[in-house]
Amino acid sequence: MSEKNSLPLKERMKILRIHMPEADPAVRSRNFEEVNQGLPEADALTEASRCIECAKPGCVVDCPVGVKVKEVIALICAGDFLAAAAKLREDNSLPAITGRVCPQENQCEGGCIVGKKGQPVAIGNLERFIADYERLSGKLGLPANAPATCKSVAIVGSGPAGLSAAGDLIQKGHRVRVFEALHELGGVLVYGIPEFRLPKSIVRGEVDNLRRMGVEFETNVVVGKSVTLDELMNEEHYDAVFVATGAGLPVFLGVPGEHFNGVYSANEFLTRVNLMRAYQMEEYDEPVYDCRDRDVIVVGGGNTAMDAVRTSRRLGARSATLVYRRSDAEMPARAEEVKHAREEGIEFRMLTNPVEFIGDEKGWLTGARCVRMELGEPDASGRRRPVEVKGSEFVLPANVAIIGVGTTANPLIQSTTPDLATNKWNYIVADENSMRTSKRGVFAGGDIVTGGATVILAMGAGRKAAASIHEFLTAGEW
Repeated sequence: MSEKNSLPLKERMKILRIHMPEADPAVRSRNFEEVNQGLPEADALTEASRCIECAKPGCVVDCPVGVKVKEVIALICAGDFLAAAAKLREDNSLPAITGRVCPQENQCEGGCIVGKKGQPVAIGNLERFIADYERLSGKLGLPANAPATCKSVAIVGSGPAGLSAAGDLIQKGHRVRVFEALHELGGVLVYGIPEFRLPKSIVRGEVDNLRRMGVEFETNVVVGKSVTLDELMNEEHYDAVFVATGAGLPVFLGVPGEHFNGVYSANEFLTRVNLMRAYQMEEYDEPVYDCRDRDVIVVGGGNTAMDAVRTSRRLGARSATLVYRRSDAEMPARAEEVKHAREEGIEFRMLTNPVEFIGDEKGWLTGARCVRMELGEPDASGRRRPVEVKGSEFVLPANVAIIGVGTTANPLIQSTTPDLATNKWNYIVADENSMRTSKRGVFAGGDIVTGGATVILAMGAGRKAAASIHEFLTAGEW
């Protein structure tokens, strides 16, 4: 144990949380370089020393993938960063990713005892530090695989749920092949999260680590069209299938004028920017309606909406405005993302709701007719319901409008697998503990079951599914 971590409890509690260095807002708002810069080694050691090594670590309980946080931090304090990375990888196949985009404040850090009297230990920042240290060292502590079982698993979707399941299943000795509909692996990690929050190189690195462990990948395969679940199981002889396709079908507002040129779903906008390299606009033709010197509004209050509005700023928008029908207190986006957006000059129009998009005679968007809202009684989500203020209409100029109010289930697999039970929203029905579906040998998890959630919750579903699939392959009982 390091000298610092031998400090008395009271002394540890006096150490203030270390702030991660960030790129200058005036500079970063015009490029796609990563905003958070990572902790220097000395700062990581100081931050780790804030851990009080509590007997019942709430951080572990509140981590959806069960990372042994206390043990990882003890290894950091001892200066054995590679051992810390290896310990982390026992439960988390994608540590460099979760260290960047996981909402730790609501999960592991939310359970930190230190946070009861001050700021919690920066577990996410420490996770990123050791994952980056491991990557830069070139000494990857990949876990060993069990002897081959001669069983094979097809995983549909290379997002966080699919990758997490793949990492666990390959360690159990099964053959694992991941099918991805798009040309690049990573699912929402590459098409939905912008470069300045999660560089593509980080995702590719984690995918390559899974390849080194033996996971096979195949892109440009649209399961449900190119091949069905039944064909995977009956003709290609996979012993089990895990469906982890996410919830990628965009939701629109259903108001007049959404047909005008310049109105996007956030899914389409971010996918075009991410996978068609609009973020490298000096080298590639921009595959999105040009934001430069135009007024852009983004509707929504979640992380996807925040990603879209911050991206539009970087693409040169004259004005970039977030329009949200509730107040700051109800906004589901991470506090860090909101802070970064405000620093970058994003305008926030709270308690505002578009009721119509308007355009010119050539079909191009010119503005959004909006109404002001006030908050009434709480709705089913527990948040206060927004109520329209009579006579409050006004027009917000806009050449580009991006709708980021959520997604629903992609129907491809369900439409070609009639014996796969779905609920009234078309999400796949799966047992919350075993992740088993109505179809023998088929498991499902992540957003395709729960609806849109976080990366780490999807990873947790992937780990649950992997454990259940292994049990099924071993015992043969359904």
